[in-house]
Amino acid sequence: SCPTVLKTLHFITKPLSEEEGNFSLAYIITIHKELEMFVRLLRAIYMPQNIYCIHIDEKSPRDYKTAVQNIVNCFENIFISSKTERVVYAGFSRLQADINCMRDLVNSKVQWNYVINLCGQDYPLKTNKEIIQYIKSKWKGKNITPGIVQPLHVKHRTEVSYREYVHSGVPYVYPAKVRKAQPPHNLTIYFGSAYYVLTKAFVEFTLSDARAKALLEWSRDTYSPDEHYWVTLNRLPG
Repeated sequence: SCPTVLKTLHFITKPLSEEEGNFSLAYIITIHKELEMFVRLLRAIYMPQNIYCIHIDEKSPRDYKTAVQNIVNCFENIFISSKTERVVYAGFSRLQADINCMRDLVNSKVQWNYVINLCGQDYPLKTNKEIIQYIKSKWKGKNITPGIVQPLHVKHRTEVSYREYVHSGVPYVYPAKVRKAQPPHNLTIYFGSAYYVLTKAFVEFTLSDARAKALLEWSRDTYSPDEHYWVTLNRLPG
């Protein structure tokens, strides 16, 4: 039952400070296995003033999905992504999963300030308050999506087309013998982390800007597009 979940797992039920209460974070968590690890992560980052979008891999077992849904149902500020993907490692589906959650988050009633994406095997090293203070002190109004101009040794990821295959029931991506067209809008491709801390304004930009949409379509047959998509958009002038 929900009262048992809240009590036995010691979820925090009210903001621990005024500063935290006035600065809401959004979280995107993509999961596919290990329920207990997900619950530990959720418990560690949960605050009632924040909002959480959970993306469950479409391939996950039914009982796993049901268990996650039962936990989510106990909270008004946690929800399952309205659209889920069959996530393939290094495939476009991993990027699409985040974007699906972003669409849900920008339409939520919670006025969040930044969004942070995690996977089910992550765990925080800082408290909610420390994360907020770090963002405010060094990154106010800016995105944390580190990267560099695409190095030569990873150029192949965006120069040839990648296709999804299945071997012994395991899906994977592999290069096809097809060279890709140049990036749209003459964009310079940057390369960096698939993980980020993004402002709400930037998220709204990525969901609506013509350049962002064009880059997303161009990235569909690239290798691990989440490692170039966010950092490339963040380097656009303005």
